[in-house]
Amino acid sequence: MSRRWAGFNVPESSVFGGVDFSRLSRADKVALFHRILQQKIHGISFSPYIDGQAPGSEIGEAQIRERLSIIRPCVHWIRTFSCVAGNQATPRIAHQMGLKTMVGVSLSDDRDANEKELANGIEVARAGHADILAVGNENLLRRDLPVDELIGYIQRAKDAVPGVPVSYVDAYFLFEDHPAVAGACDLLLVNCYPFWEGYAAEHALQYMREMYRRAVRVANGKPVIISETGWPTIGSAFGAAVPSNDNALEYFIGAYQWAAQEGIGIFYFSSFDESWKVGAEGDVGAYWGLWDKDGNLKHV
Repeated sequence: MSRRWAGFNVPESSVFGGVDFSRLSRADKVALFHRILQQKIHGISFSPYIDGQAPGSEIGEAQIRERLSIIRPCVHWIRTFSCVAGNQATPRIAHQMGLKTMVGVSLSDDRDANEKELANGIEVARAGHADILAVGNENLLRRDLPVDELIGYIQRAKDAVPGVPVSYVDAYFLFEDHPAVAGACDLLLVNCYPFWEGYAAEHALQYMREMYRRAVRVANGKPVIISETGWPTIGSAFGAAVPSNDNALEYFIGAYQWAAQEGIGIFYFSSFDESWKVGAEGDVGAYWGLWDKDGNLKHV
C-alpha cells in the first residue's frame, strides 16, 4: 500500500498514475478524490464568471472573492486568463487569500486590446501580485499572431518585470514546432489534453505523461508546468474520448497521483463549469469544472 494514499485500496503496483480503478468502488474513488483536494492540488484554472457571464463581462471584486473562497481550501495556485474587465483584481485578491498566482495576459489579433492587457498585466506584476506572468494563451494554436510578434510581447513583459518569471501558454507540441518561442520563455507552460486528441480514457493518462516528456525535451533544462489538463463530465464524445463523471474522476486522481510522485506542477482545468464555452467547444465545453456552475463540488 502506498503510504501517501494510506487508508485507500490502491495497490503499490498501480502507483505512478496507473491506479487499477476496476478494483475500486465508486465510494473509494470519491474518497480518494476528496483526500487529494484536502491535501491541496498544485493549481487550478480560475475564471470568476457566473451563469450568463462570459469574457468581456465586467467582474466585481465581491464576486471574485466569493468564487475564490469556494476553491481556496483545495489549491495552492490559481491561473487567471485576462487582465481587463475587472479580472486584473483577481491576483491581488488571491494573494490576500494566501494563494499564489499565474497571471494570464490575453492576446489576440486585436492589437489595441493586446496593449491594454499587457499594460495591466505588467502593472499587476509590478505591484507584486504575479508569481508567474503568462503572456498569451494558445495564439499559435489559433494562428492569430505571428511568431515574431508573440515573442515581442513576451520580451516586453520580461523587460518590464525582470524579477517575475514570464512565459507563454500553448499546446505541448507547439513548443516543439516553435523552439524560438520556447527559448523566449523563462519556463514552459504546456497544455496537455488527451481528450481533445480523441484518446480513450483508459489510455489518456499514459498519453498525457508522454506529452509532458515531449515538452521537457525541448525545454533545455527550464522548468515545465502543465498549465492545463482535464476531462469533461458531460457532453458529446470526441473520437474515442468520452465525457463522464467516472472518466473525469479517474483522470483527476491519476493525474495528481503521478504529479505528486514526480514533483510536477499541474493546473487543472477547470474550477467551475462555464456555460459560455458551449459556443466555442460544443456541448462538452460547459462541463470541465471540478465544481458546477453554481459552485457545488461534483464528485460527492
